[in-house]
Amino acid sequence: MRRLPDTRQEPTIEHVAKAAGVSIRTVSRVLNQSPKVNADTRQRVQDAIDALHFRPSQRARALAMGRTFLLGLVHNDRNALVLDAVQRAIVAMTAARGYELIVHPTPADPQGAIADVLGFAERARVDGVIVMPPISTIEGLAHALDDAKLPAVAISSIPIEGFAGVIWSREREAGGQVADYLLHLGHRRLGIVNGPADGISAGERRAGFMEAVARDGRGDVVEAPGDYDFASGVAGAHNLLDLPQPPTAIFAANDIMGAGVLKAAAARGIAVPEQLSVVGFDGSLLTPMLTPSLTSMMRPVDIMAGVAANRLIDLIEGKEGAPVADPSFRLIVADSSGPAPD
Repeated sequence: MRRLPDTRQEPTIEHVAKAAGVSIRTVSRVLNQSPKVNADTRQRVQDAIDALHFRPSQRARALAMGRTFLLGLVHNDRNALVLDAVQRAIVAMTAARGYELIVHPTPADPQGAIADVLGFAERARVDGVIVMPPISTIEGLAHALDDAKLPAVAISSIPIEGFAGVIWSREREAGGQVADYLLHLGHRRLGIVNGPADGISAGERRAGFMEAVARDGRGDVVEAPGDYDFASGVAGAHNLLDLPQPPTAIFAANDIMGAGVLKAAAARGIAVPEQLSVVGFDGSLLTPMLTPSLTSMMRPVDIMAGVAANRLIDLIEGKEGAPVADPSFRLIVADSSGPAPD
């Protein structure tokens, strides 16, 4: 490598080119990961970049490539615990690959959601979007994004079509695993505090739970409505525990409602897990903070989000990318669950 230029100003692409003994165009190709540069030249340029501590202008890079290096995250999720995990995972991936994230809450109204998402994408000039449920299941959205030539990757609790990539979380199977676990512990009178009645993910969790109990044939289920919030968890638990034959185990369709069930049990002087087992869903940061710690079905939202971001960037950059595997759920057993009482 040639002698480094003596400069007291911020190093530029011209300085890199001079130090490496190549043209500015060659440096630009290396920065943009062009395959047109041979390995020796690429290494020489990279050595100059490292020696000069050169940091390319993101704005100049974006203009040269016709991109903004911005990704959009479209959601309608009120669960701050889930959103925090999702955003952290995406930011870790985008930062490593030179992109930034813009988060956009979207109304779940099918009539307005498509126009809202397209309007956001146009205003923010994002290079692509990650679409979370329930927005990802809105009919017509995938095709609208495709028509707009906007790369999009979806996360969904059910199989969907039209997106360039879909990360499918098998929540029906996970709900069934919760039921199997409680039945294995000897519980025969089971309760469930459901999520929103119109929520697809809530419906999948309930369906899996109910199907597993029916398949086993040894138990019965009593239900209470919920809305994925703490108050509905408390109210749902009281509804179930007021029954002439209350359940010995309650499945709350998310961890926040699970915390509400524990609150209701404590208010009634019901010992958990000696008299009542409680299981949540999500495996969020909340579960070990509760007393007793909450057994929960771990939904790997951070892994799903990171995979979605990586897949989206590959699409934007014209890379085929590795095949995407569906994430695995696992039950995290804690202090809130145990054998059925005698």
